[in-house]
Amino acid sequence: MSEQVAGGEHSALSTQHSALNVRRVVVGPAAEFPAGTRRMIVPFRGRAGIGVFNVNGTYYALRNLCPHKAGPLCTGRVSGRIVADAPPTAANTNLDIVRDGEIIRCPWHLWEFDILTGRCLVDANMRVKTYPASIEAGDVVVYADPADLPEQPVPDARKGVLA
Repeated sequence: MSEQVAGGEHSALSTQHSALNVRRVVVGPAAEFPAGTRRMIVPFRGRAGIGVFNVNGTYYALRNLCPHKAGPLCTGRVSGRIVADAPPTAANTNLDIVRDGEIIRCPWHLWEFDILTGRCLVDANMRVKTYPASIEAGDVVVYADPADLPEQPVPDARKGVLA
């Protein structure tokens, strides 16, 4: 299986994000994260968390917050879009599922979002926040805004322990 990275090569991501205020989060080994699965970076103290998706061997990360009504977007159903060659009431209408595994539906109001881009398929003016994802040393890694993640404990220099 060929594993790919959303947003470019590993070295380009590391260089691009090293100077920005982002936090590197290791999601887990890529070998334990097969195509068609998702992992959640757990929410903490009111933060939304991040959903990480393996779509056909490429990794994508979305904020777990639907921009419509703030629902837990990344816990919704992942599927494709149904397209028809005629209205469903017409005789001999052919229905087809396209982009299977690339669309997520918010569990609250069923608004659909493109996992690959974060674009809302219901309202073109809405998007869900996306984060760069990569594979580094065999691990799936997300580069996220620290405001969207759990706080990190700060070492107490006086005691040599975490505060």
